[in-house]
Amino acid sequence: MEHSFPKCVSTLFPILAYMSEALKIQIKTLPNSPGVYQYYDKNEVLLYIGKAKNLKKRVASYFVKTIDNAKTRVLVSKIRFVKHIVVDTETDALLLENNLIKKYQPKYNVMLKDDKTYPWICIKKERFPRVFLTRKVLKDGSDYFGPYPSSRAARALLEMLKEIYPLRSCTYDLSSQNISNSKFKVCLDFHIGTCKGPCEALQTESDYNLEIKAIKNIVKGNFKSATEFFQKRMFEFSEKMEFEEAQKIKDKLDLLVNYQSKSTVVSPSIDNVDVFSIVSDESFAYVNFFKIANGSIIQSHTTEIKKKLQETDEELLVLAIVELRQRFHSISKEIYLPFHVHLGTGLKVTVPKLGDKKRIVELSQRNAKYYRQDRFKQIQIVDPDRHVKRIMAQMQKDLRLPQEPRHIECFDNSNIQGSDPVAACVVFKDGKPSKKDYRNFNIKTVVGPDDFASMEEVVYRRYKRLLETGESLPQLIVVDGGKGQLSAALKSLDLLKLRGKIAIIGIAKRLEEIYYPGDPIPLYLDKTSETLKIIQFLRNEAHRFGITHHRNRRSKGAIQSELEQIPGIGKQTIGILLQSFKSVKRIKEANLERLTAVVGRSKAQKIFGAFHS
Repeated sequence: MEHSFPKCVSTLFPILAYMSEALKIQIKTLPNSPGVYQYYDKNEVLLYIGKAKNLKKRVASYFVKTIDNAKTRVLVSKIRFVKHIVVDTETDALLLENNLIKKYQPKYNVMLKDDKTYPWICIKKERFPRVFLTRKVLKDGSDYFGPYPSSRAARALLEMLKEIYPLRSCTYDLSSQNISNSKFKVCLDFHIGTCKGPCEALQTESDYNLEIKAIKNIVKGNFKSATEFFQKRMFEFSEKMEFEEAQKIKDKLDLLVNYQSKSTVVSPSIDNVDVFSIVSDESFAYVNFFKIANGSIIQSHTTEIKKKLQETDEELLVLAIVELRQRFHSISKEIYLPFHVHLGTGLKVTVPKLGDKKRIVELSQRNAKYYRQDRFKQIQIVDPDRHVKRIMAQMQKDLRLPQEPRHIECFDNSNIQGSDPVAACVVFKDGKPSKKDYRNFNIKTVVGPDDFASMEEVVYRRYKRLLETGESLPQLIVVDGGKGQLSAALKSLDLLKLRGKIAIIGIAKRLEEIYYPGDPIPLYLDKTSETLKIIQFLRNEAHRFGITHHRNRRSKGAIQSELEQIPGIGKQTIGILLQSFKSVKRIKEANLERLTAVVGRSKAQKIFGAFHS
C-alpha cells in the first residue's frame, strides 16, 4: 500500500542507518514488476505485507524518505530482509496481498477481522426443492444466494417468500415412485395453506418449479416477472367473478410491491453493481458496501478498520474492496466509488457525478457515517478512554496543534451598552466541561464598551494568576471573536512570555471561521465535524456563563439601588437586610416587628414606611 510521508524537520529520521549491505543489495535487485513484498525482522518474524505496481520503486521508497509517523519509523527500523512474489498484473497483486494478510496476520498490517459465518438462502437441488436458511455452503449442486450481513435480513426475505409461495418444509424424499406409492401423507402445513401437498401429488412438479424460478428472480432483485404474473392472475380471477381468489392474489402482490419499494432505491436500470464508500478519523475507518441488482440493494454491510501506519482513505478502500468482494462472493464487473482508486484491469471503476448513481453512493456514505456514530456511542459506554483519545487526536489534527488539547480554555466578553462589563472563562478537560474551573471576571481597567481591551485584560489576569500559583496551563486557548479579539489576547500572552507555549485561536460567529496568529486566511472546519462541535460548545458555554454573571450583577445593582432610595438606609444596612431576607420582595412583605428584629426600630420604620406608604 502506498504511503505518503510529508517532510517534518523536527522528526528527521536516519533511515539508511538501519540498512545492512545485504538489505541494500536486495532492494537494488528487486524487479520492476507488479507483486507482493514481505518485510521480516532479525528473528525472521513477518512484520508487514504490501502490494506494488512496481516492486523495486515501492520498497525503495521506504528507505529514501524522512518519516514523521512513529509506527512507520519503528517498522522500518526493524526490517532486516525482504521477500517478494512477482505476479502478472496489479489486480493479482491486490488479491494475493489480501490472502497473505489473512493467512499470516502481520503486526503492522490493517486486517478486516470478521469471524462471523454469514447466512445464505439455499434452494436445494432435489425434486420439489426446499428453500431454507443455512450458514454452510456445500458443493452439492444446490443454489446458494447471499451471504446476507445479518440473519434477520435473510429471515425477513424468506418469510416474505413463504407467504407468497407455499412451499414444502418437510425433508421427505419426494421421488416419483414414493409419491405414486402414496408413501407420505399431507401434514399440518397443507391444512393451514402453507404447502400445496406435492407429497400426495396435489401439486405438479412443473407448477412447483415455476414458483422456484420466481423465487430465484426475487432473491436476485428481479421483481418484474413475479409482479406481472400476479397481476395477470388477479385480473383472470376478477373476470371470472372469483373475487375471493383475486383478493388472495392481491395480498401477495401487495407484499411483493411493499418489499420491492423498501429495497429499490435507484433506477432499476442499475444492475449488478457494487457500491463502496468510506469515512475515517485519526484511528479508524468505516467502509460501507452495497450490492445492487435491478435497482435494489440486495446486500449491505459496513466494517470497521483500525489504522496501523496512517493509511490513507484510498489505501484502506482498496483493501476493503478486495476483502468484501471475496467475502460476499461478488463477481460484479462495475464498482461505484466516491473517488477514484486503482483496482487493476478487468473491473470498471465509476465515480458518479450526478443522478441515480450519485445518490446511491451518497446513501452508502450516509450508512458508513451512521455506523460510525453508533460505534462512537457504544465506545463512549464501553471504553470511554478510547473515545477521549480519538477525539483529542482528531482535534489535534483538525486544528493543526503541536499536542492534544486535553485542557482548553475559552474567553467571552459580555456587556450591554458598556454597563457592568464582565468576561467569562470556561474550562474543558478531555473534551468535557470542568465547571469547577470556570471563572468570571469583572472588568476593572477598561472604560466603556471596548471588547478588545477587555479581552486583553482578562487573558492577562487569568494567566498571570495561573503562573503565580503554579497551576497547569492549557494546551489551547479559544477566543470568542475574530482577528481583533485574537490580537488583543496575544498582547497579554506576549507580556507574560507565553507566546508559542500555548496554542491560541479565535472563532468568529458569522461563518465559524477559525483564525490563527499571524495568518489572515481563516480555517473552515467541516460543519459536521466533532472538532467544530466541541469548539462551538466551548464558545456557547462561555457566552452562557458570562451572560448569567452579567444579569446577576445588573440585577443585584438594581436591587441595591431600590433600597438605596430610602433616606437614612446605607450600604451596610442593605447588606444586613439582604443577608437576612435574601430578596427585596421578602423585605417588602416583612412586617414591622420582623424588620425591627433585624435592623432596629428606627430604620425598620423608614423601610416599612417606604414600601407601605
